[in-house]
Amino acid sequence: PISGVSLSAQPPSGQVALGDSLVMNCTVAAGTGPVSFSWHREGLATPLGTDPHLELSMAGDNDSGHYQCRASDGDSVAVSPTLNVTVL
Repeated sequence: PISGVSLSAQPPSGQVALGDSLVMNCTVAAGTGPVSFSWHREGLATPLGTDPHLELSMAGDNDSGHYQCRASDGDSVAVSPTLNVTVL
């Protein structure tokens, strides 16, 4: 099963100036087979992306919120801790 899903961001604080970009990366410590990713923001039903990284380019006021990455190997799903993104 998948374990150790972590989320990192650049800038690391999750705070980004209006119009700047924020990049989030999802990593898995352990898992077997091909791993698929999906990005989610609190309150949105549709995934934001399916790559191991998600970039918010030209961050706007509506990009603030709680983000999570989900990793799946087909048999199990693990969720990263939440990153609180704030657009300043």
